[in-house]
Amino acid sequence: MLTRRDRLYTSALAVGEILVATVESSKQELLKRYQAYFAGPNITVLPFDRRAALFYARIRQERSIQRPDAIHLACAAAEGMDLFITNDERLSRRVVEGIAFITSLEAAPI
Repeated sequence: MLTRRDRLYTSALAVGEILVATVESSKQELLKRYQAYFAGPNITVLPFDRRAALFYARIRQERSIQRPDAIHLACAAAEGMDLFITNDERLSRRVVEGIAFITSLEAAPI
């Protein structure tokens, strides 16, 4: 990624999920490190805003896509992502307007 100068994006929902265990364990120093990382230059945290909400509504028309997955996809679609990498093989078979290519982590060209 760094060699190709790719840019890493994630959704605010993903950041929240990452922070849950840290907040539960009351590890304040680790929480500060995570927050600094997500505020830093190596990653962009995408909001779930009104623009993403419209993509979410379109994605959720397919009821087999779970709400959290739809939020992640919607945030990426609203930004016009080239590549969406997921741990969920089922999502890698989806076509989502606004995302050029969806792949599983195993098959990702990284």
